[in-house]
Amino acid sequence: MSENQDQLHAMRHSLAHITASAVKRLWPDAKFGVGPVVESGYYYDIDLGETKVSDEDFEKIEAEMRKIIDEDQEFKHSTKQIDEAIEWAKANNQPYKEELLNDLKREGTTSASEIDAATLGTVGEGSKVEEVGFYTNGDFEDLCRGPHVSSTGKVGVFKLEKVAGAYWRGDESKPQMQRLYGLAFANQDDLDGYVKMQEEAKKRDHRKLGRTLDLFTFSDMVGSGLPMFTPRGTWLRERLGSYSQQLRKQRGFERVWTPHITKHDLYKASGHWDKFGDELFLVKSQESTDEFALKPMNCPHHTRIYESQQRSYRDLPIRFMENTTDYRDEKTGELHGLSRVRSLTQDDSHVFCTLEQIEGEAGSLVDAAKEMYDTLGMKLRIELSFRDDSDAYLGDASSWDSAQKQIEDIAKSKGLEYVIVPGEAAFYGPKIDFRVEDALGRDWQVATVQLDFVQPTRFGLEYIDHEGKTQTPVMIHCALLGTIERFLSVYIEHVDGHFPFWLAPEQVRIVTVNDEVSSYIGEIEEVLKDTVLMKPLRYNEINYRIDSSNESLGKRIRNAELDRIPVTLIVGPKDRDAGEVSVRTSDGESKIKLEELGSFLKEQ
Repeated sequence: MSENQDQLHAMRHSLAHITASAVKRLWPDAKFGVGPVVESGYYYDIDLGETKVSDEDFEKIEAEMRKIIDEDQEFKHSTKQIDEAIEWAKANNQPYKEELLNDLKREGTTSASEIDAATLGTVGEGSKVEEVGFYTNGDFEDLCRGPHVSSTGKVGVFKLEKVAGAYWRGDESKPQMQRLYGLAFANQDDLDGYVKMQEEAKKRDHRKLGRTLDLFTFSDMVGSGLPMFTPRGTWLRERLGSYSQQLRKQRGFERVWTPHITKHDLYKASGHWDKFGDELFLVKSQESTDEFALKPMNCPHHTRIYESQQRSYRDLPIRFMENTTDYRDEKTGELHGLSRVRSLTQDDSHVFCTLEQIEGEAGSLVDAAKEMYDTLGMKLRIELSFRDDSDAYLGDASSWDSAQKQIEDIAKSKGLEYVIVPGEAAFYGPKIDFRVEDALGRDWQVATVQLDFVQPTRFGLEYIDHEGKTQTPVMIHCALLGTIERFLSVYIEHVDGHFPFWLAPEQVRIVTVNDEVSSYIGEIEEVLKDTVLMKPLRYNEINYRIDSSNESLGKRIRNAELDRIPVTLIVGPKDRDAGEVSVRTSDGESKIKLEELGSFLKEQ
């Protein structure tokens, strides 16, 4: 972090404590979970028994917080021996802190979201924590690792944002707490800017636009997290998928197909079962004793296609691609529109190649990602996701060192600006992760290119080299969109439903002035049907609709604007007589000759 970011982090963490301190003053029996910093501020998990906090309580909580801020209480750091800390939690009736402390004593660790709740101080034999940190402001004392500002009067500006339910430690079998969120910024302008951005984000919410623009729907009878796409939404999905396939086909990829259920054995061999077994949908056969799962990913299947025949170095690189739906048993409480679903469609790719071919193959996929997001009007930012020193990864250290060096060499050879992020690698290899910033300044991870030295070895994949010796290929994973559903959740909000012409579910709407132009409309339709579009996809299927309803002309034109139609053709008797059409786009209105309409549309 920069110095300013460090200071903002300390302010936000301090405000989390001030919030808890204010809640404790108002509800003395309050019990507390954890209160970490998040992107726009902080939250604190609280348990008030039968009392439920609502937005109506924010004013009195904020008033109490301001009293604490005005008192300019010093944040004082201290430490306690672990057993002393556990006794403190018991004496103060803080069972959630007691549970964390017992875990620290027994195991020496807590989950990532709980790290803000405890300082891992002196560590004894077996990595058990012997001493933990506390911070005190006024009469409020809390288990905490910090950092904090020097006193409560130095915390910038804040605003309580919302309250939501949250299971303790994310476990549905544990008590449900109230998660109180606060916004926190260094100054009022930054806070006002964020609030304004959030208001705009609500307007652009892809779930709302999905209904308004008739793109997708959910049904309780189908199941949570299982979206269904309408004809308009399906057009959007298929255009994106086709463009991804086109970019990969240009680079030598061939389409494959794999089934949607698979025996458990495949994922046990790949290592996914041990890592992600609790995310699988299990399927039981009524005809055999085989145990199946709905496939959560495609790479193990593609290894089976590779392994189906003997391979020579002359065959490599072998490139497979598959746009296919996978299934993951996500927690119900974490499902959110298209951004977190249980059925996810990946534009998946796998390359099997030699060590010498890695740079060329991975570099080609980097070029494909750059081309895709340039077309979509989204600027890319690059992260190199490497392993850390934990034991969460498969494979030997030398293979990882080699893979990470090659990933960084590729980034350098492509002139990419990048940052290295330890601990974010896949369990089987390092990644190039592509991130985009949307129209509201929010950051999202999209495409990825990953090296894998592990799965080819686990599956015993081989090829015969030029000396007749058996070698193990390298596997490169890539998804340009990531998952189509999640990408759409980002892109719908990024463009506010105003899709580019080639992608729009309804590209042209013809609005008739009256019934006198019906024969002329037929001539316009012939032009639309004969027009072959070339960028970025080649197709001659322009999606259009004729609006000759009884609504007023002005209302029908307005409806086309609200439906985000890129090109509206307004056709009346005068247009017919002049052999013209009146055209409305985001750039304004114009009249063009009918014979020029095809050329005009090709330029959209």
